[in-house]
Amino acid sequence: MGSVLRTLIAGLLVMGVAAPVTSSAQSLADRHRAVDAPPLRVPVDINPDPSILEVNISAYLADVEIGPSLKVKAWTYDGGIPGPFLRAKIGDRLIVHFTNRLPEATTMHWHGVRVPIEMDGVPGISQPPMQTGDTFTYDFVLRDAGLFWYHPHVMSAAQVGFGLYGALQVDNPADGITVDDEVTLVLSDIGFNTVGALEPAESGGPAGMVFGREGEYVLVNGRRTPTLTMRAGTLQRWRIVNTAKSRFFLIDMDGQPFTVIGGDGGLQSTPVTEQTLLVTTGERVDVLVAPRGVPGSTLSVRAMLYNRGYGSVQYRDVEELMRIRFTDAPALPARAMPATSRRIVPTMRAGATEVPVVLTLPPAGKDGKSAFRVNGVPYWESKPFTAALGERQVWILRNDTDWDHPFHLHGYFFMQLDDRDQPVQPLAWKDTLNVPMKSTVRVLIDLNERPGEWMFHCHILDHAEGGLMSTVQVGPPSGKTHEHKPPQ
Repeated sequence: MGSVLRTLIAGLLVMGVAAPVTSSAQSLADRHRAVDAPPLRVPVDINPDPSILEVNISAYLADVEIGPSLKVKAWTYDGGIPGPFLRAKIGDRLIVHFTNRLPEATTMHWHGVRVPIEMDGVPGISQPPMQTGDTFTYDFVLRDAGLFWYHPHVMSAAQVGFGLYGALQVDNPADGITVDDEVTLVLSDIGFNTVGALEPAESGGPAGMVFGREGEYVLVNGRRTPTLTMRAGTLQRWRIVNTAKSRFFLIDMDGQPFTVIGGDGGLQSTPVTEQTLLVTTGERVDVLVAPRGVPGSTLSVRAMLYNRGYGSVQYRDVEELMRIRFTDAPALPARAMPATSRRIVPTMRAGATEVPVVLTLPPAGKDGKSAFRVNGVPYWESKPFTAALGERQVWILRNDTDWDHPFHLHGYFFMQLDDRDQPVQPLAWKDTLNVPMKSTVRVLIDLNERPGEWMFHCHILDHAEGGLMSTVQVGPPSGKTHEHKPPQ
């Protein structure tokens, strides 16, 4: 159990909770930078067709070095953390021949990608769980540009926390954005002891589940505190994904601005400037930056404290994510950020069905166990929500708990609405959206294609496994039955 969690458990009774005693592939201008971490690993494309990316990926245990004298026996895709960096173009076909060589069952879920239901990677719903030695081929067309990612949906909190995640970047060559350099950043964390043994997935018991467990070591592209070397003033495009199972990242670049141009579903309608950048679990963000500093100096990029609920800021310190080391070359002159825009036609609100979705955490029972609930039931007792194919729905997400919950819907993008039922500006397509504690958020979803039973859940994966998960049946039921078992 992490030292912070041990300290926090002492305060659990106050809360009423019972506790038991890269660089990216082929940058535009490599002369501007170098990273002292291993680059994101690009797999071998076994298909000569330039419009098809076809790869083999295996999951297995491996010794992984995350820093000097820091090694962990991790669960990996092809032997490393993160898994292979998949990069393709909008409209390309992706084929992944996946083999499970882990000691437990697993699957691959394609977070944010609009796949057919058969490719969604949810055990017992879209495919059977893959046992040790099983193979499965994921095959679909990449319809949307943006940064996506893949991870398991069997014991997802444990398996993601143990190292199973990787990035999928889908480029749009016609987006018109010209920069000096591009960088893809995979943010995560991991916990292990002095001999490299992973921290148990159940550490802290019910209390750990309620808090959302965070690993002691924060990683960027699989490395602890890597260094990005560049000439001061270089205009860069950073695509960032948060693959941690519970940790939020509030990123600060010593007060220097981030120009946000997109997120989960690709470019947004217009850019906005932010002094800090909040990336909750499962979310992605696309930003332009031009870090400045004295030539030869170093700039620290930090994760600031963010209150996502009790246990997330108490006894915690600001953490250094990575360093930017400026070369001795004179700083480049300041230049205007490239103009970016995207025409987004929002889904019509009129006539949409309102669907209440209430997130709760009742007091622990006599056995000391707690379970999050969606509309009064944990996921192992839930029945699917329903929607006719082509139906528009407004989901009213009310969080009655003392923790934030990043809401993630499989298979579809949605648009956030404000209190007047108008689309939040700038317009953006989302698949993961934070619902802060004791608040209500409204999202508009057009369930207009790909019938099937689609999962939704909190992307603090300990919360999902602890009950905060359900499904929506789009179109007529398949007739298949399945059961959800409580976590062991």
